[in-house]
Amino acid sequence: MTGSFWWDLLIGIGAALLLSWIALVAALLVARPRGGLLREALRLLPDVLRLVRRLAADNSLPRGVRIRLGLLTVYLALPIDLIPDFIPVLGYADDAIIVTAVLRGVVRRAGLDAVRAHWPGTDDGFAAVVRLTGLDRR
Repeated sequence: MTGSFWWDLLIGIGAALLLSWIALVAALLVARPRGGLLREALRLLPDVLRLVRRLAADNSLPRGVRIRLGLLTVYLALPIDLIPDFIPVLGYADDAIIVTAVLRGVVRRAGLDAVRAHWPGTDDGFAAVVRLTGLDRR
C-alpha cells in the first residue's frame, strides 16, 4: 500500500470525527433547556450530581436507568469536555445540558417518587428539577 492510502485514511477518520462532533453539538443545542432554565440547571448542578449518585446506587430502579446514570457519572468525571470551556456560553454549560437531557429520560422512567426520595436539596430545587425534566407538563 502506498503512503497516500494512509493519508486518505487519516483524513477520512478526521472528517468523520469532526462530523460526529458537529452532530453532538447540534444535539446539545436542541436539547438545552430554554430561557432561564439553563441558568437554573447550572445553579442546581451540585445537588443534581448527588441525586445522580444516589439514584445510580438504588438497586430498586431498573438496570437501564442505573447504567445511564453510571455512564453520566463517568462522562462528568472525565477531564475532556464535549465542548471546550473556552467556547462562550456552551463551553461551561455542556455538562448541565447533558445532565438535564439524561435526567429527562431517567426521571420519566424511574418516576417522580424515586427522584423525590433521593433529592438532597431544597423543595425549591426539586421544583426546578421537575421543570427541567419536563415533568411539570404531565
